Amino acid sequence: MPPDEPTPDEPGVSAARDPVPSAPDRSAVSAAGEPDVSAPDVPLVPVAGEPDLSAPYVPLVSVAGEPDLSAPYVPLVSVAEVAAVFRAEHGRAVAVLARVFGELDIAEDAVQEAFAAAVEKWPLAGLPPSPAGWILTTARNRAIDRLRREASREDKHAQAALLHAQGDPVEEGVVRDDRLRLIFTCCHPALALNVRVALTLRLLGGLTTTEIARAFLVPEPTMAQRLVRAKAKIKAAGIPYRVPYEADLPERVRGVLAVVYLIFNEGYAASSGDELIRSDLCTEAIRLGRLLVELMPDEPEALGLLALMLLQESRRPSRVGPDGFLIPLPQQNRRLWDRELIAEGQDLVRRCLRRGAPGPYQIQAAINAIHSDASSAESTDWTQIVQLYDQMMLVAPSPVVALNRAVAVAEVDGPAAGLALVDDLDLGGYYLFHAIRADFLKRLDRLPEAATAYDSAHALTANTTERNFLQHARNTL
Repeated sequence: MPPDEPTPDEPGVSAARDPVPSAPDRSAVSAAGEPDVSAPDVPLVPVAGEPDLSAPYVPLVSVAGEPDLSAPYVPLVSVAEVAAVFRAEHGRAVAVLARVFGELDIAEDAVQEAFAAAVEKWPLAGLPPSPAGWILTTARNRAIDRLRREASREDKHAQAALLHAQGDPVEEGVVRDDRLRLIFTCCHPALALNVRVALTLRLLGGLTTTEIARAFLVPEPTMAQRLVRAKAKIKAAGIPYRVPYEADLPERVRGVLAVVYLIFNEGYAASSGDELIRSDLCTEAIRLGRLLVELMPDEPEALGLLALMLLQESRRPSRVGPDGFLIPLPQQNRRLWDRELIAEGQDLVRRCLRRGAPGPYQIQAAINAIHSDASSAESTDWTQIVQLYDQMMLVAPSPVVALNRAVAVAEVDGPAAGLALVDDLDLGGYYLFHAIRADFLKRLDRLPEAATAYDSAHALTANTTERNFLQHARNTL
C-alpha cells in the first residue's frame, strides 16, 4: 500500500499470523534404525560447491535394519517448508546475484531455477545445513553454466555478464546490505514511482503480481505489464545495478520508503490467503526500516516510517482472536499490546516532532501514537486525530487519506457526517471503502444498504480472515 494507505486497524479491518516453524531435526539413522549421534554431518554441497542432485534417496529403515519398501513415502521436506525458505531467502538471493552478475534477469531466473531444484531435491535428501547457502550456490552455478553456454555461441551479452561475475569484488559504498542496495538501484529516477515500488516488491519482497496489484488497487494484467515494461526499460537504458553514490541517496528516498511500507502492509494485512498477517514480511520491512534510519539518520521521514511500523506492529498480538477471527481496534485487548515497541515508536515520534519537518509517514506515526496512548477506545483523542488528518490532506492529499479522515470525523461528529464524506470519494474498487461505508450505514440503522455494502467489500478482498469478518458482520445486521 502506498504512503497514504489507511491505518489497517481503523474501525473495520485488522490482521495476524505466527512465524513459520523451523524444520524438524533430522538426525542420521544407523542400520539399527536408531539415531546415529556419531555420524558426521555430511553436507549436501560437495567441495566443488554445486549441490549433489544425484544423491540417492535412502528409504526408511525397518527394525531389522533392512530398507522397508512397504513403508509409505514420507518426504523429508514438505512443499510448505520449501515455500517458507522461498519467502525468507528469495529477495536476498536475487539481490546478491544481481550484484554478482550485474543483470536483473540473470539473477531472477537463476534463483527461480535453484528453488525449482530445491522442490525436486529436498523432499528426498532433506533440508541442507544452510538452505540459503544452498540456494545461492545452486543459483550462481546454474547462472554461470548458462552464461558459459551462451558465451560459447558468441553471445556478447552473456560474455559481459560472465566477465562481471568473475571480476573484482563489487564496491560496498554507503549501502552495505544487498537487499537495500537492490531497492535503491531499482528505484532509479528513470522509472515511475509506482513502477519502482512494484518492481522492488517483486524482486525483494517475493510478492506475486496479484499481491502487488491489490496493493496498488489496479487489475492484475495492468501490473504484469508494468513489471515487464520496467525490466525492459532498465535493460534498454542501461540502468546499472550498482551501489548508489551518497549524492544520489536523497533523490531515491521517497521510492525506497514507499517500498518498505508496502512490504510491511502486505505483511500486516495480507491481500490474500488464509491468514491476515505475514510476519516474515513485517519483520523484513522493520529490519529495512531500521537500516534506513542507520543509513540516513538525518532523514525525518525514515524515522517516521520506522515509528509507524513499530506502533502498528505493537498491536499484532490483539488483532486476531484464538479462533482466528479478526478483532477490530475498538474491541482489542490493549493489555496485549507490546509496550516495548510502543515506547520505541513514541520516542521516534517525539524525535520527529523536534525536527519540525512533518511528512506523511511522521503524521501517520503521530496518529498511531495517539491510539497507543489511549487506555481504551472510548478515551481516544479523535479530535486530535482529525486535526492530524487535516494536516495530512495538506501534505499528501489522496482519496485514501480522505477515507481515513472520514472515519475519524465519524467518531467526533457521528456516522452521518462520516458517510457524507465517504460518498464523495471515488474508491469503488477498494474493499475498505465499502467496509467503512457499511459500518456507517449500520450505525445509522440503514440495514439493507449496509448489507449491500458488506457484500461489495466481501467480493473485493481475497483474504479469508477478512472475508469471514465481513460475512459475519453482514449476517448479524
